[in-house]
Amino acid sequence: MAALVVRGVRDMLKRADFATVQRRQRHKEKWASTEPKFPATRLALQNFDMTYSVQFGDLWPSIRVSLLSEQKYGALVNNFASGDHVSAELEQLKARDFVNEAVFHREPEPENSQTAAPSPASWACSPNLRCFTFTRGDVSRFPPARLGSLGLMDYYLMDAASLLPVLALGLQPGDTVLDLCAAPGGKTLALLQTGCCRNLAANDLSTSRMSRLQRVLHSYVPQDVRDKNRVRVTSWDGRKWGELEGDTYDRVLVDVPCTTDRHSLHEEENNIFQRSRKKERRMLPMLQVQLLAAGLLATKPGGHVVYSTCSLSHLQNEYVVQGAIELLDNQYSIKVQVEDLTHFRKLFMNTFSFFPSCQVGELVIPNLMANFGPMYFCKMCRMT
Repeated sequence: MAALVVRGVRDMLKRADFATVQRRQRHKEKWASTEPKFPATRLALQNFDMTYSVQFGDLWPSIRVSLLSEQKYGALVNNFASGDHVSAELEQLKARDFVNEAVFHREPEPENSQTAAPSPASWACSPNLRCFTFTRGDVSRFPPARLGSLGLMDYYLMDAASLLPVLALGLQPGDTVLDLCAAPGGKTLALLQTGCCRNLAANDLSTSRMSRLQRVLHSYVPQDVRDKNRVRVTSWDGRKWGELEGDTYDRVLVDVPCTTDRHSLHEEENNIFQRSRKKERRMLPMLQVQLLAAGLLATKPGGHVVYSTCSLSHLQNEYVVQGAIELLDNQYSIKVQVEDLTHFRKLFMNTFSFFPSCQVGELVIPNLMANFGPMYFCKMCRMT
């Protein structure tokens, strides 16, 4: 099965023309001692200027300055701690629960609307999530989280856009859930906050990142929840999950390794634009297709998968989704349907800025008035 996936991914990448340099134009690399030594953050910005100025056109200057500016955060309330008390304190800071506002105070569709009503599966949000943000244009910061009376942290600070893939997954009580690339743990924690996971498998191949995931679980989740077989933490190769546990899960989150655009512009440490990681960066789309294909294979027929990245690149976003769907159709005769998230996007337009022209899925783009993201997410249903 693994050989079929790799062969299919290679064929797909060739057709997608990810390697755009023709053989006749290739040249030998200069010796390392003679190459200019630019920091990885500068190389990242040069790369983004070349690619994203074409992809986004007139929107790129606004996105660029937002990426280089201070990021906004959201405070995900820890339901395992004293949640109501924390919510009241956050409200005193003039922050608002953007999830509650969107889901419970959404405006009804006009009766004479010409658009088809969305299916419940396409817009139903995962329940019980509370995340506070400051309003558009408000650059206030949340104070650091602290231990509550139950010995657990009160809230978790994260890019609020990172919560959208979990909300879009639409968990239902009793679901078996797989978080295929779980570290550093923010989305895993959000999945547990829903109270819907009968069993949650949290996996990540990176041992260093897994240690961060374990710290998050110990700081925010009671021991009895972690110990009663409800949470299983593993460090396996996610590309092989379809072989290990095929047709098993009701919901799968595939939050893949990517160019982490904002991080790549601000941090030298673990920056994928380091010259030594050039080959790894070029192979990212192949890895992402393999991981998404494995996540779809691990899903039960009728189950749902959300694919997500924190990159603006359509090569890592729409192309990967389309490539994985094609791969499963050709190699396994498995049909996958992309869910329309238009209604879901409308719920959260007051909080986030969305790119209006995604082929499939939704993309939150950084904006100075709402400086979250980037965050791409696409919801799929495995039909067969």
